[in-house]
Amino acid sequence: MDVIGFQAEKRLVSEMYAALEAAPAEGVGAVLGRFMSPDCLWRGFHPFHEQTGSAAIADVFWAPLKTSLAKMQRRQDIFFAGRNQLDGFESTWVVSMGHLMGLFDAPWLGIPASRKIAMLRYCEFSRVEDGQIVEQAMFFDIPHLMVQAGLNPFGPQTGQHLVQPGPRTHDGLLWEDAEKDEAPKTLDAINAMIGDIADWSLPMSLEDELRRTWHEDMLWWGPEGIGASYTIERYAKQHSGPFRDAFQTRTFRGHIAKLAEGNYGGFFGWPNLTLEHKGGFMGMPATGQSGDMRVIDIYRRDGDKLAENWIFIDILHFWNMQGVDLLTRTLETKGVVR
Repeated sequence: MDVIGFQAEKRLVSEMYAALEAAPAEGVGAVLGRFMSPDCLWRGFHPFHEQTGSAAIADVFWAPLKTSLAKMQRRQDIFFAGRNQLDGFESTWVVSMGHLMGLFDAPWLGIPASRKIAMLRYCEFSRVEDGQIVEQAMFFDIPHLMVQAGLNPFGPQTGQHLVQPGPRTHDGLLWEDAEKDEAPKTLDAINAMIGDIADWSLPMSLEDELRRTWHEDMLWWGPEGIGASYTIERYAKQHSGPFRDAFQTRTFRGHIAKLAEGNYGGFFGWPNLTLEHKGGFMGMPATGQSGDMRVIDIYRRDGDKLAENWIFIDILHFWNMQGVDLLTRTLETKGVVR
């Protein structure tokens, strides 16, 4: 089998995950310091944003989260590595996606503890260089956790709220390196889909446009506030169509990393898009303000088309830029004091 080797990078990230899971909250900084460069750049969703260095990353994010989600486990559904198309395939990134599961025993970000099992959806991109993690994007669905704790910051969703599963094919954990000929096919499918999205004036229906790059029974696993959709017809009605209606003015801001291995691939941006909301998105009225969307997309390819897509959007940040602090508003409405 002809492969591109990512074993060293995958091993480094996997060892960090194991050490992080085993460490108490007060020991997280030391764990991260073993695996990260001193100036590692970390990007996280609102209200964490950018942090630099293992101490800051531990103090601001990991230690409080491990304190809140007792006995936390990382339950991975997708794990792969690849070289970044956006820098000429020079840098190597490792991608992990799944849920951080634990007992929600102490408040986090003011969200009251349920003392029940909770699952925080996440996806993480780690750039590995000279045996260290030098850059990370750690995106996570805070509103999804809020709903599990009994706090719903939104009205009815166009899609369905779920604790989302991994790939239908159950082959997303690429511990062994994939055949190198498969990654270009996955990138080609992703890039073709992006090209269609960039041109909203194609002379065809939205459904027929989607059929160019998606399987008919596609699965779209959207973030809390939007939800999941199944089949092209329902995805067009439950997300893609309403999204396009709500954001007719948009600016593509580019991606930082885009890579693939085997049938899996994805990208992230910081931000990906700047959008002007004319009203209707997530049932919210127009604000007259532009907002940024920080997004991770992970895809599974089947043949020459895309079959599944997992989406992470910094919904709290987008609405915060619109003057709507969903986290604070929801807590205040429920009488929770932060």
